[in-house]
Amino acid sequence: MNRLPVFKALGDNTRYAIYLELARSPVALSTSEIAETLQLHPNTVRPHLERMREVGLLDVEIENRGAVGRPQHRYSLAVDAPSLGLEPPSFPLLAGLLANVAAACGPDAEMVAEAGRDHGRHAGAARAREPGGCVDAVVGELTDMGFDPAIVEDGGHSTIAFTNCPFRQLAEAFPELVCHLHRGMIEGMVDVLGEVEVTRFATLADRDPCQVDLAVR
Repeated sequence: MNRLPVFKALGDNTRYAIYLELARSPVALSTSEIAETLQLHPNTVRPHLERMREVGLLDVEIENRGAVGRPQHRYSLAVDAPSLGLEPPSFPLLAGLLANVAAACGPDAEMVAEAGRDHGRHAGAARAREPGGCVDAVVGELTDMGFDPAIVEDGGHSTIAFTNCPFRQLAEAFPELVCHLHRGMIEGMVDVLGEVEVTRFATLADRDPCQVDLAVR
């Protein structure tokens, strides 16, 4: 998702309030339902919904039950829309519990990385149709995941630093799990897309920020 039009769309206070309302709702909402909750006129809400739909933030479904009049449009967050930190509070708890279970099983680093590679291969295949090369695809994936990557290129070598780690709390508690999963994700993408290879992956144990070094094959 292109972030600039998304940020512009959410820069309006009314649109941001509408977005939060949709993010909190477990079901798709109609224009009138949103308007009633926010104490706005439906005609005020409607163009804001359309603007967010245009930039890819919302999905719309048309509900037509055979009634007289226009079909009702119901809105929900798009699958790849940013959550803005509104994930259910049980998710971090579940992630921590699963990390504890995985750590108790004592998997080696390569077993963990292979699980990450499987995800990376799927992500790489999905981005293969996008313009740009392998490095651009890796940077795009890291950006969408919330790593805020910063890249330095020198000839055929690229260093991508992760200036933010969305998994930092778990990574600090379970570095052998989280960091090697992350390494595997990037290696899986590179395997599918070709062009470059991972020459070094620095984890929390190596440096802060973590980073990956890529070189042209």
